[in-house]
Amino acid sequence: MSLLELKHVKKNFEQAESIETVEALKDISFEVQEGDYIAIMGESGSGKSTLLNLIATLDQPTSGSLQINGQNLADLSENQAALYRRKNLGFVFQNFNLLNTFNNQDNILLPLVLNKTPVPQLQQRLMPLAKSLKLTELLKRYPYEVSGGQRQRIAAARALITKPQIILADEPTGALDSYNSELLLRLFEQINQAGQTILMVTHSALAASHAKRILFIKDGLIFHEIFRGEQTSEQYLQQITNSAALLVRG
Repeated sequence: MSLLELKHVKKNFEQAESIETVEALKDISFEVQEGDYIAIMGESGSGKSTLLNLIATLDQPTSGSLQINGQNLADLSENQAALYRRKNLGFVFQNFNLLNTFNNQDNILLPLVLNKTPVPQLQQRLMPLAKSLKLTELLKRYPYEVSGGQRQRIAAARALITKPQIILADEPTGALDSYNSELLLRLFEQINQAGQTILMVTHSALAASHAKRILFIKDGLIFHEIFRGEQTSEQYLQQITNSAALLVRG
């Protein structure tokens, strides 16, 4: 059974002060297996972020179904959806979404605290993760006291500390320079190789080239799909670039 399955998902939005309906997603179907690393690409307004919001249960589809481990997400109550997000999903955002009133350690531990994780387990989860992300010396500092790349690693640690089934990353390298982008993408590769499932929305062909599979979305539909397979990094990046150019030309 697939970890995540989308069947004929459609999402419409009513425009404010207008009778027109915007079809953000027209007919999206695909499956995600455990251990997949999928990048989702497309132009602005193509439906990428809408798709991520539906998977995160932050919104509901107009029609079609989304299932995780066979559970239809539309059947969850608001409280159940919140619990589902805390227990099954880890989020990495472009703007980090860290709380400046909490130090970095408390930002990382927040999902575990919300899950009422016993206090002795907090440090057991935290320290190995902080060490692997080179954050040990930064834990007692605050987000505004560290660099953008360090804040993104703190956000990644917060996403990973609950050992989620799926990491949802929305333009995670968008606010980073090339050095810190590469560090984060290497981290994603490492955790994926260890079995972590990742869905990443990105505009960057270079960022997408770290994924095993890429879905191209245009006008609310899956326009194209490619797999890395046995290609070299250079071959794969070239295929992505070509596909992205084809996407723009339509």
